[in-house]
Amino acid sequence: MGLFSFLSQELAMDLGTANTIIIHNDKIVVDEPSIVALDRRSDKLVAIGEKARQMHGKTHDNIYTIRPLRDGVIADFNAAEQMIRGMIKMMDQNKKRLFTPSLTIVVCIPSGSTEVEIRAVRDSAEHAGGREVYMIYEPMAAALGIGLDVEAPEGHMVVDIGGGSTEIAVISLGGIVTNKSIRIAGDDLTADIMEYMRRQHNIKIGERTAEEIKIRVGSALPELDEPPADYIVNGPNQMTALPIEVPVSYQEISHCLEKSISKMETAILNALEQTPPELYSDIVNKGIYLAGGGALLRGLDKRLTNKLNIPFHIAENPLHAVARGTGIALKNRHKFSFLLR
Repeated sequence: MGLFSFLSQELAMDLGTANTIIIHNDKIVVDEPSIVALDRRSDKLVAIGEKARQMHGKTHDNIYTIRPLRDGVIADFNAAEQMIRGMIKMMDQNKKRLFTPSLTIVVCIPSGSTEVEIRAVRDSAEHAGGREVYMIYEPMAAALGIGLDVEAPEGHMVVDIGGGSTEIAVISLGGIVTNKSIRIAGDDLTADIMEYMRRQHNIKIGERTAEEIKIRVGSALPELDEPPADYIVNGPNQMTALPIEVPVSYQEISHCLEKSISKMETAILNALEQTPPELYSDIVNKGIYLAGGGALLRGLDKRLTNKLNIPFHIAENPLHAVARGTGIALKNRHKFSFLLR
């Protein structure tokens, strides 16, 4: 750190559909839901992150909540910029500064991003104060965060199941050999649960409740060794609007998530089909790594292992693997300059 280190600041940002994580000096300084609440008349920021999430689905006419990212890419430019700016401010709340330092930011992006989508992320980060903005592909960041040697002449396969997209990539010699990015991920599982509760139990639930069901009793297998207790859901009956109470079991949820998880399986198989044989044998020997919030779904690793006959390993801290890897790329950006764009 030089004399003028306080004039510049380096941030690694995992800009996710569900959560945004910022790492500064190897520490996670911000970990908040990717959601903002704006004033409908002036478009001014009312709340951000967890505070905005608590307002989600409970606002009145003058305030609206919005998730700036959909399917892993920026859907609302203005809201995204306000969110990035607000999250960077959050991190500075405890430090009183006379002036704003110039920011170097590394942001991770889905591997299936188009040039236009990449440009949108870059512009948002620059408008929010980034002087130098670099991008790294999510699966590459996840591999670094898991601790894989991405430069080695051997194949590693990473499946990163986020909120908006599932990224599947085979990495060797510091590059992505085959990749598949599908827009089926955590948000789709949440939507499946909302639809199932409406159809099966005649009960209307919101996004937050569905998310809670997924966390409490979500499962990829109909039979688990350590089953979670049933989760009680309260809500209005669709026909009568009277309140009803429904216990939900993990077997039901595994049944309702079946279709989306099958699509993920197919995508992983497709990526394996395109993998060169030498790398394929590396992957079979070492196994496939799961990262992202979706990796926490009960029984998912077991289900995939049984289905594909390749061992699946869950990353040590799957929610933070991508952010950690982005932080590593930022810290060693001269060494990993070939990964950044």
